[in-house]
Amino acid sequence: MSAHLVALEQKMGKKLGDAADPLLVSVRSGAKFSMPGMMDTVLNIGLSDASVVGLATQSGNDRFAWDSYRRLIQMFGKTVLGVEGELFEEALEAAKQAKGTGDDLDLDAADLKKVVKTFKGIVSTHTGRDFPQDPREQMDLAVHAVFDSWNSDRAKLYRRQERIPGNLATAVNICSMVFGNLGADSGTGVAFTRDPASGHSGVYGDYLQNAQGEDVVAGIRNTMQLVELEGLDKASYEQLMSIMKTLEHHYRDLCDIEFTIERGKLWMLQTRVGKRTAAAAFRIAVQLVDEGLIDLDEALHRVTGGQLAQLMFPRFDEAAKTERVARGIAASPGAAVGKAVFDSYTAVKWSRSGEQVILVRRETNPDDLDGMIAAEGILTSRGGKTSHAAVVARGMGKTCVCGAEELDVDTKKRRFTTPDGRVVEEGELISIDGSSGKVYLGEVPVVPSPVVEYFEGTLHAGADEEGGLVQAVHRLMAHADVRRRLVVRANADNADDANAPAATAARASACAAPSTCSSVRSAARRSST
Repeated sequence: MSAHLVALEQKMGKKLGDAADPLLVSVRSGAKFSMPGMMDTVLNIGLSDASVVGLATQSGNDRFAWDSYRRLIQMFGKTVLGVEGELFEEALEAAKQAKGTGDDLDLDAADLKKVVKTFKGIVSTHTGRDFPQDPREQMDLAVHAVFDSWNSDRAKLYRRQERIPGNLATAVNICSMVFGNLGADSGTGVAFTRDPASGHSGVYGDYLQNAQGEDVVAGIRNTMQLVELEGLDKASYEQLMSIMKTLEHHYRDLCDIEFTIERGKLWMLQTRVGKRTAAAAFRIAVQLVDEGLIDLDEALHRVTGGQLAQLMFPRFDEAAKTERVARGIAASPGAAVGKAVFDSYTAVKWSRSGEQVILVRRETNPDDLDGMIAAEGILTSRGGKTSHAAVVARGMGKTCVCGAEELDVDTKKRRFTTPDGRVVEEGELISIDGSSGKVYLGEVPVVPSPVVEYFEGTLHAGADEEGGLVQAVHRLMAHADVRRRLVVRANADNADDANAPAATAARASACAAPSTCSSVRSAARRSST
């Protein structure tokens, strides 16, 4: 680490934490498989009481320097020193209330200096030590914290959920910082080369001006759509589109990309193969075949029996009488009905008692993972398609609506208030539609999915109303039928199975493995029930 730090300092022409012109670094994980939000990251390592003054002088922006320092203390305090994150959030909210605003950007340098002092007091009170001023000590402690986060409860839970081997461990990457919180000509964003919710081609992602690092995925401020970046910074937008095309052709798959714009200059932070919904997985696999990037054999390996089973779940009946109270961002499709709960503990407790629940939060964070797993769906009043809630929900196949700004969510009082003033208390039934972003009061009736209708022979693949979904399923199932080595002659567990239409049995035999066939049949039975 010491040798490479010297090389980095020489390359950048700065020294870590130098009082006059500090080099700042980020410390982040680098595991083999993507685990969004589960592993720890610490930004702005190298800032201290002395170097924050140098950063302000070099940047010519006092507010930026003090904003970066408060971010370091907040992230370091929570991630490295184990201070409860809500303590920092409450202190920041108090500063905004004192200023008479709800927006972080309205806090000036003087306000942020006070926030830094408050944050340092929180660290001292709850750890028994002052915030470390030695930049190398900051970096060493952060490295240990990121390594340790591999074995955090949330990371282990996520690995079990996603079937990621626990013995792989993680790398730690140390990178020089670039800053998206330098003003209106700077920002941070997340982009997808295709829509991870539907699989359709186009420009998808979120961008946030004058923001840094985790602001977009944390969902603390609602973002603008990525396509709007073209009007703000055309040159960076066009360069980003070109790089996205290069990355997708190189990896031959949907790519999830993080980037920062610092004073008009585009910096690429990372890319990974993106999480996607079941419908997107089938559509993208077929699209990539048509584009000549993969063959049908590879496309068949890109989808799973579990994803096919998800496509069997019912959807809301559009003809039913409903009471819509809000509309957010359609982050992860599906129809979910359940009792509103406002914390993960309650979600887990009630679900274990046989209750169906919807987890309602302002925004989720990695500590909410167990509640997200237990819930039928997730509803947040903040965040977009790239927020923590959206990314994790898509990976798990959970219905999710994000950024429902019309709802005033009060987690302490365990309720949310609709635009017309109606209060929905914990335990009341709500319904969320992850395909449209609509939020309803009460229970909305459901109808069978078009994929179930296709398997039952009542819907022809060419009469698809779901943007090519049934056609994609038909194409891959037909290829599976060509490639399969196992012939399923008959498999009837009960009278209903024995009486199933021949078309259902024929199509079910296209499953690549017995476990997949079981998933298809059981999902179809649940849908028809």
